[in-house]
Amino acid sequence: MDAAPSTTDTPATPTVRETLEKFGVDPAVGLSEAEAKSRLAQYGPNALEEHRENELLKFLRFFWGPIPWMIEAAAVMAICVGDWADFAIISGLLAFNGVLGFWEEHQAAGALEALKNSLALNARVKRAGKWCETLASELVPGDIIRLYLGDVAPADCTLIEGDYLNIDQAALTGESLPVSKTVGDPAYSGSIVKQGEMVAVVTATGGETFFGRTAKLVASAGSTSHFQQAVLRIGNFLIVLAVAMAAILVVDGLYHAGARVGETSLLKLAEIVLILLVASVPVAMPAVLSVTMALGSQKLAKLKAIVSRLQSIEELAGVDILCSDKTGTLTQNKLTLGDPQPWGDATADDLVLAAALASNAADKDPIDTAVIAGLKNAAALDAYTCDKYTPFDPIRKRTEAAVHVAGQAGFHVSKGAPQVIMDLCQLDSDPRAKAEQLVNQFATQGYRTLGVAKSPGSPGSNDASADTTSGGAWMFMGILPLFDPPRVDSKETIARARDYGVQVKMVTGDNVAIGREISGQLGMGTNIQPATSLFPGDVTRGEIPLDAADRIAKADGFAQVFPEHKYAIVKLLQDDGHIVGMTGDGVNDAPALKQADVGIAVSGATDAARAAAALILTAPGLSVIIEGIAEARRIFERMTSYVLYRIAMTIGVMGFVLLASIYYHGFFPLTALMLIALALLDDVPIMTIAYDNAAVAPAPVKWDMRRVLTISSLLGVLAILQSFGLLYIGRTTYQLDNPHLQTMMFLQLVAGGHLMLFLTRTKRFFFMPPAPNVRLFTAIVATQIVAVLMCGFGWLMPKLPWAIIGWTWVYNLIWMVGLDAVKVGAYHLLDGHHLSGSVLTRHYRKSASTHAGLHRR
Repeated sequence: MDAAPSTTDTPATPTVRETLEKFGVDPAVGLSEAEAKSRLAQYGPNALEEHRENELLKFLRFFWGPIPWMIEAAAVMAICVGDWADFAIISGLLAFNGVLGFWEEHQAAGALEALKNSLALNARVKRAGKWCETLASELVPGDIIRLYLGDVAPADCTLIEGDYLNIDQAALTGESLPVSKTVGDPAYSGSIVKQGEMVAVVTATGGETFFGRTAKLVASAGSTSHFQQAVLRIGNFLIVLAVAMAAILVVDGLYHAGARVGETSLLKLAEIVLILLVASVPVAMPAVLSVTMALGSQKLAKLKAIVSRLQSIEELAGVDILCSDKTGTLTQNKLTLGDPQPWGDATADDLVLAAALASNAADKDPIDTAVIAGLKNAAALDAYTCDKYTPFDPIRKRTEAAVHVAGQAGFHVSKGAPQVIMDLCQLDSDPRAKAEQLVNQFATQGYRTLGVAKSPGSPGSNDASADTTSGGAWMFMGILPLFDPPRVDSKETIARARDYGVQVKMVTGDNVAIGREISGQLGMGTNIQPATSLFPGDVTRGEIPLDAADRIAKADGFAQVFPEHKYAIVKLLQDDGHIVGMTGDGVNDAPALKQADVGIAVSGATDAARAAAALILTAPGLSVIIEGIAEARRIFERMTSYVLYRIAMTIGVMGFVLLASIYYHGFFPLTALMLIALALLDDVPIMTIAYDNAAVAPAPVKWDMRRVLTISSLLGVLAILQSFGLLYIGRTTYQLDNPHLQTMMFLQLVAGGHLMLFLTRTKRFFFMPPAPNVRLFTAIVATQIVAVLMCGFGWLMPKLPWAIIGWTWVYNLIWMVGLDAVKVGAYHLLDGHHLSGSVLTRHYRKSASTHAGLHRR
């Protein structure tokens, strides 16, 4: 993004005078304390308005929704039938889920508050004729402030007095180099003074600053979580399924009871239905999924990444396009010297040495630092003594130094804008044309260039147009190219992202040439589109060309981008069906960071970027993102395995109980106590799914409800047949009475259900890697031992012979192998169908996108 044009106005110019008159302030005196307080009341504090949600309402939100409603209804029914044990269990699970979700959000909010450290906190202001320090939040329009080297501009202001400022506003505009400012130019809130010292008048504070206007765009951004949508759909499916089966069970019970129905039998039927619902409805699903993501966020925190929104972990697993800011994200945000281009008799070493002598390391200017770092031997400077140094300013556009070596005559060196140095050296037309061609060639490759000159004698005129000094003519020594190099891990990170099926698109405020050069070096492609041609109209008013979406999809990156452009790019990609990640570090990135499915604030990001992002990196480099994608996909696999298991178990338990009760007319295969024990034993291993080992999917993943419901329903129906088969064996082969049959079916549902967990945790055969986590395996084995002991010793149920217990386990192991083979075959068929379907999907998306574009203006 281009900076505001530099001017050479003096304090007497109408622009500055009109500004001072507008705010009614004398720069020699400043505002009085009374006037400052009056304006503070009028304009408000110099801070972004924060809307903090009531903590109690945030907590109660976790008890609102279809699944909480179902659980709460079950708790009310438990009270009605006087079953206080069930009420305690149900209420405990409900409270656990709510407290866990609230605590995780509270922790994330605390982490964000701790990270807010990049904005100016204090300011030097002139009040009643005296300079003093005050809180930046107390500044008002019309205040006279002073900006020094290293300061963060506390508000938008106009420069009114002083020579010049070099300001780094990359965090605001995306420019990779500091911008020169003089009297009459604006300085934006949040920009950093790199060189110089000036006095300014505050023109805007708080939400009216450049920073604040961007924050308002952030407030309008946001996208719906795919995770929340998936949980809602899964929960609704299970609830409808469980309620429908329960209703059939009630009707059947009432039909067969006939005239014998009484208050006691109705309450008993209601209690059994209630307990069956609690055992089948996904009471623990929100808690299991929240714990899974919470543990994932802890793992990412160890990798120096803070998750501010738990759902973003699931979104990260499905990201297929990553929009990456260039400056400070893909690049080091540190200028580096390219191949020197010496002139005449000068050598490359002579050229770099002369430029280094015309630099001042103490100023920490990025250009001077890059030039000095380009010396092959930094000790070479030790032999020279600097007699006088004139720093760069936007008027002369060059530095100059008078230096000498002990015992030798002194000389002068200068570096600066190539055209200025060429004028200084009075190059003839042919050499000048050749030099200008070289400068233009470097510009097309994304390089900034410096001209370097040397002259014997004493300093001459300070005018940049001077062609000689009293000691002799200036000699053109050559041209130095400068560039902002990529981070050392950026190319590898992008390659790894591509291996994971993630396309990386560069987004930068720099010009097309610089963007194309960096993108090419990183292997991202060179189709860099200027945002000004993609969006020639006002994006905030919806003025988007018809072909913008298609050009964005084909582009490798975007240059000359404004904040509203980044927002629009992300939004159009989302409208085209992509799950979009966005990395950035500046205020200009904040709207897109919030709109993106996963906004990622990189190390050193501004407060606005961190507040808008879902993932905040606290260490430099992008490798954490790739590790985050891998971990997110593992987490997604764990959540998928639980959902498959939960749906299959609901169908298996409810379907079996319902059909057995109908078929055997009044025989209920489980007692109420057995249903409670089944629910409790079931909760132990499923909570350890969050720790399970999981494979990393090679491509972006997202909830495919057709696949989830197909696999889980298939396993659930087969589980019903499995239970009916054992019930038939128990009634015929072992000739067990009803109480002992109930004990055997209790063991069947515990053993068969937990063995199914081994099947749903992987798409491959259950014995293939990755192996189950020790915690999961131990939890399953422990609950199985408890169930076996309960049946073998007759705890809370009739005792079952050990031989029957052994054969029940053999029966379940045989079914486990068969179910696993069916599962693998089903995945194979679905994957083949999905492959052909995906082609149709892409065709449909492209067609839909084309037609949708007709409505864009």
